Amino acid sequence: MKKASVFKSLSALGLAAASVVCMPSYASATQDTLLVWASDAKHRAPDFLTVVDFDAGSPTYGKVLKTVPLPFSLPTAIPLSTGAIGNEPHHVGVSADGKTLAAGGLLSILRVQNQNFVFDIQNPRSPKFVKANTLPLTASIADEYVPLSRGGFLTTFMGGVAGEAPGRVVEYDGAYNEVGQWPLVPPLDDFNPHGIAIDEAHNLLLTSDFVCPLHTLDVPTGSRVEFRGAVRVWDLASRTITKKIPVGDPSVPAGTINVELIPGDPELRAYVTGVNDGRLYLVKPLAGTAPLAIDFNYLATAAAPKPWPHLFKINRAGTRLALTLNFQGKDGKVVLLNIENREHPTVLSVANLGPNSGPHYLAFSPDEDKVVVADYFLVQDLFPTGVVQVDGDRKIRVFKTAGDVLTPDTAFDLDFNRDIGTGPARPHGIAIVRR
Repeated sequence: MKKASVFKSLSALGLAAASVVCMPSYASATQDTLLVWASDAKHRAPDFLTVVDFDAGSPTYGKVLKTVPLPFSLPTAIPLSTGAIGNEPHHVGVSADGKTLAAGGLLSILRVQNQNFVFDIQNPRSPKFVKANTLPLTASIADEYVPLSRGGFLTTFMGGVAGEAPGRVVEYDGAYNEVGQWPLVPPLDDFNPHGIAIDEAHNLLLTSDFVCPLHTLDVPTGSRVEFRGAVRVWDLASRTITKKIPVGDPSVPAGTINVELIPGDPELRAYVTGVNDGRLYLVKPLAGTAPLAIDFNYLATAAAPKPWPHLFKINRAGTRLALTLNFQGKDGKVVLLNIENREHPTVLSVANLGPNSGPHYLAFSPDEDKVVVADYFLVQDLFPTGVVQVDGDRKIRVFKTAGDVLTPDTAFDLDFNRDIGTGPARPHGIAIVRR
């Protein structure tokens, strides 16, 4: 067939000839985008959302496509400051419909700034800043997000108004306005929620207490880390706490940072990590117990003697768990577990990140054939400074999970010390969006 005839046939089908001629060979029906919530390491440029090509066949796979900085003012008739710089970008959440990303500023309170920032990600390759939420009157230290099916999020705020106990769970509606702060009467026994998980079908909400943020600061009552060790069981509908489950040895608080429900588990069980004692626990909300599941201290070395199990993700089938081990910024590992035996998980693979790594945040890819890891935790260098000085190499790493072995994806090469136009940066929360 002649070229002109081909073009004529395409036109009859409503297709532009140019779009066929220019179509790259790697094009597919879907497009994956990695979004990274990050900050300028010197606190001179605005905090920003990073857009990264996550299509493995693309010539720009693993490359920064653009950054979307926080604006210096809100898009309103009367310009108001968003607090664009120095929020210490932390965790992120994607709404149930996948159209919105909420991102928290862990230390926004230190500059009396907004703590919750909302982006429209309907086009993930071109996110748009939507709004910033004002400072909650009784909560600070924005941390983890979990989406609600009807829209909006529940968000843990680890501290009270000045970073002390008790903290709160703050609810945002589908328009990302604050609905309420829960519980209405918070417990006074070291309630500093960090991790959060929900099961709407079973009216279940779990939170895990981690540390008292105020005491980590260099202030008269601070300069130390006071770990907590408990999971709270909530009645989701009434937003009330019904049970407190102690985790680990109360004389050496576990530092329960991350809690995740196991998908499809008939007993509604969950796992929680103990940063301070190096362990993973199985949470049994119905029984009110949290027995030890696995102890990671066997991975300690002379150079890195203190393993900190940080965040983890469970696959949709509830059979595999990927977890970051941070050795106080001296070393780092990613661990893949088989959790089919809930009581006794087994280690399938351990990936070593090397000296001076400090992994924290991670996510499965949409097909769950890869694990993506951000190598940075927290450096408290805003005023007032603090005792947590756990940096990392600031790379984003990708590991393939084929055959239950964590294998580095050598085609992916992203370094926030090298690849950000405004200079070295700190990557933290990550989300992978497919369109």
